[in-house]
Amino acid sequence: MVEMWTGVGPFGSTLASIMFIYTVIERYFPNRLRGYILTYVNRILAFTRNVQITVHEYTGDLQRNLAYSAIEAYISSKSPKDFKRLTAQVGRNSKKLVLTMDDNESMYDEFRGAKLCWYASKTISENKSSYYNSKEVKRALTLVFHQRYRDMVTEVYLNHILEKGMTILTRNRQRKLYTNCRYGYWSHVVLDHPATFDNIAMDPLKKKELIDDLIAFSKGKHYYAKVGKAWKRGYLLYGPPGTGKSTMIAAMANFMNYDIYDLELTAVQRNSELRKLLLETSNKSVIVIEDIDCSLGLTRKRETAKDVKEEEKGKKDVKDQITEQNPDNKVVTLSGLLNFIDGLWSTCGRERLIVFTTNYKEKLDPALIRRGRMDKHIELSYCCFEGFKILARNYLNLDSHPLFEKLCPLFSETEITPADVAEILMPKTNEEDDAEICLEELIQALEKRKADARLKAEEDAKEKLLTKEGEAKQSESSDSVGTNFELVSTPSKDKGSGTKMVKQKAVVLQLRMEQMKRTNRTDPKAWDQKTKISISQNKIDAIVVVLVLRVFYFTSFYF
Repeated sequence: MVEMWTGVGPFGSTLASIMFIYTVIERYFPNRLRGYILTYVNRILAFTRNVQITVHEYTGDLQRNLAYSAIEAYISSKSPKDFKRLTAQVGRNSKKLVLTMDDNESMYDEFRGAKLCWYASKTISENKSSYYNSKEVKRALTLVFHQRYRDMVTEVYLNHILEKGMTILTRNRQRKLYTNCRYGYWSHVVLDHPATFDNIAMDPLKKKELIDDLIAFSKGKHYYAKVGKAWKRGYLLYGPPGTGKSTMIAAMANFMNYDIYDLELTAVQRNSELRKLLLETSNKSVIVIEDIDCSLGLTRKRETAKDVKEEEKGKKDVKDQITEQNPDNKVVTLSGLLNFIDGLWSTCGRERLIVFTTNYKEKLDPALIRRGRMDKHIELSYCCFEGFKILARNYLNLDSHPLFEKLCPLFSETEITPADVAEILMPKTNEEDDAEICLEELIQALEKRKADARLKAEEDAKEKLLTKEGEAKQSESSDSVGTNFELVSTPSKDKGSGTKMVKQKAVVLQLRMEQMKRTNRTDPKAWDQKTKISISQNKIDAIVVVLVLRVFYFTSFYF
């Protein structure tokens, strides 16, 4: 160790000597004698030009020092092969075995031309506060450097290794899936979802666009600070059921190494509770509200022109009550949710993704999904041929097959969800030709869906055509009957004219009934409910006309 530092000047020799003395004292001297010696050694070192910064493992409130954990992770990443004595441990919430330097071991680092030394120390003392005669172990990491590097170390180097260490801890930690319970707190389980972007059945161009967007977001700390925005980003995933919206969320969390907070709005009683839940979420997380179109009536649109005008001008959103008012005001409002996403409270944290999912995008309030709140809208639609090839590779280990040529046009002509395709491709047996059986079953399913879709389209077209013809015939009959009504509506002084008009009306109604019967015989579907209602209305009109004519008839005799 002394030979290593002789080549870097007097500072290297002095630092190597200090580390050697510390090692000998820690290893060979008793605890009490060691305490006295180290006290005097520290007094002597106070007159040298070296500076020491000590980071203790535990803080005063008996919590593990986060800075200690970050620096320990940073040291562990610096060539453990150079250490002669190592300690293996699994940290809290970690999923990997971590190797770090053992007690009384040192590690040398270089930063911007400065030579620095980290030293791991351990102190054992008697715990006098305990009833039992126990010993208390205190560990610390000490940084030693020349005083001319003081400003550089305190302002730049320490922040650098803390950021690097936190990144390593985040990468190695075990991710969690949180959900909110009543009374406003989170509970969690271990997140072990296997979804990745490699096994998601999605258009490759859309997938690449999303991945690039996530990478740009993760590197955008200084950019977001420069433009004056909170370091967060909103994603709206929409599409039919079974298109992989929940799987996409898991893939995003795995790609970014983020925790997931699944927010259930129906369990939140008021806006203040919603803010409390937001404050308890961690950085580097995905906040999810699934099926938001089914949550608390958020599909209600604001209808007044004043509200729309204020939204266009960027003014404060008008409060829109989601559930009925009650005396205790236990309700979440649209305004509260918008402030949760995009208001002042949304800045209490950084590097967060906010994801909404819905099956019906058009039902959501425009204020909820506008840009700035839901920055990127991603449609997860029906399975395409490129998505099918990903599923075939995942489920059948096939990159190509002769039946692919037959499947390609079927996917462009048929609507089928990736979930349905995955179920069909799931191997049913362990036979070698199981892959071909699955592909043939998929072809049959696609052809059946194609035929059903064509038949449904023809039926819809027929129904629309018959509806239009029925409306046209009803309009013509109404016009002809209206003309006949006009003929008999004017009274005449001739005593026999009333009887004549009634006979004319009876003839018209009889002709109308015969026309309806002929239509019914030629085309039974034309005899629908609207035609029956029209005939009933004509009968009522005829009765009224007859009664009016009789009144005029007897009145003419009277006068």
